[in-house]
Amino acid sequence: MPLIAIYAERVLTPLEEIRDAVIVLDGARIAAVGRRGEITPPRGATEFSAGTGTTVIPGFVDVHIHGAGGHDVMEGTDEAFDAVTATVARHGTTSIVATTVTASPDETCHSVSAIARTTKRGLTPSGSSAARAEILGVHFEGPFISAARRGVHPAEWIAAPSVALLERFLDAAGDAARILTLAPELPGALDLVGAARRSGLVAAIGHTDASYAEAEAAIAAGVRHAAHVFNAMRPFSHRETGVLGAVLTSREVTAELIADGVHVDDAAIRLLLAAKGIGRVVLVSDGTAATGMPDGRYRLGSFEVNVSGGVCRNAEGKLAGSTLTLDRAVRHAVNLGVSLSDAVRMATLNPATVLGLEARKGILAAGADADLVLLDEQLQVAGVMARGEGWPAS
Repeated sequence: MPLIAIYAERVLTPLEEIRDAVIVLDGARIAAVGRRGEITPPRGATEFSAGTGTTVIPGFVDVHIHGAGGHDVMEGTDEAFDAVTATVARHGTTSIVATTVTASPDETCHSVSAIARTTKRGLTPSGSSAARAEILGVHFEGPFISAARRGVHPAEWIAAPSVALLERFLDAAGDAARILTLAPELPGALDLVGAARRSGLVAAIGHTDASYAEAEAAIAAGVRHAAHVFNAMRPFSHRETGVLGAVLTSREVTAELIADGVHVDDAAIRLLLAAKGIGRVVLVSDGTAATGMPDGRYRLGSFEVNVSGGVCRNAEGKLAGSTLTLDRAVRHAVNLGVSLSDAVRMATLNPATVLGLEARKGILAAGADADLVLLDEQLQVAGVMARGEGWPAS
């Protein structure tokens, strides 16, 4: 791949804003980022201008996504993975953690094995030069969750915490296992947290009816993340604050946020940001197969959801994931008064840090992957590059 020098009016790394910037790419990696004049592109580099009024940011990292483009990651086929990764890339997401839904152990292992194979070998080129998101691994959402806070997860496949069952899932996932979401109040859950941590997973609280004390015990045991905060959790009360009290006040726990204007009220978003600080909030999509598609019926794991007005619900009328993309989430945060650099950080560097990939993903820096997004003045995605593929070469 050729050397490329991209000149931009503004770059958000996102920790630093660089005006009159140049980004030098060497194949799939960033070779240098800095002010024009301070960095001399290598001889023979192809030069591009990002255009007037645009901003270059890192590619978004989505650690909680079930599907997009009419397909669900649990289908476990190359067709499904291709549709999901191509669809979200058009909206600026260049890395995803494929997220399961509670299902039978056999179905979960089948899906996870397929995700793991794709994570290891990468997607076979489809003949298109367009960017596609990289699948970084697996996020297990269930089956070790609360029946009382299951949301739309099938009740028949909810399982009691079991180290043996987790080990079966991990055997299927190999080194692709990334995150395990569980309800910490269930008997045996803390043993599961320990097993997950020893296997290198991020242990997360989610779909939980935990009390404050139970959540605090889980954090002491090693929980460091919380799935789609406010959703599928015991509500906050001023006398028994529950799991939300622990999440909002813990400096150790990062908090996922579905900022689509549907899942969480704007006042609650402001409360979360005030309590956690920008550095501990992670924008996620919780996207389903309906993402990037018209209203209609789609699959989420093994069951069907209906999408009307862009909102996903199951047959009971419960929210069932979303059609959100992270570019929309960033714009929603900005509309609430969050600075663009902070909004970008919540969708890039923060999730990469949760995964321990902050040197390679979610940041524009020498040695990082060449995952770039070009935003226009309205913060719409005008170009995407994933590991050196796509804009501006396309």
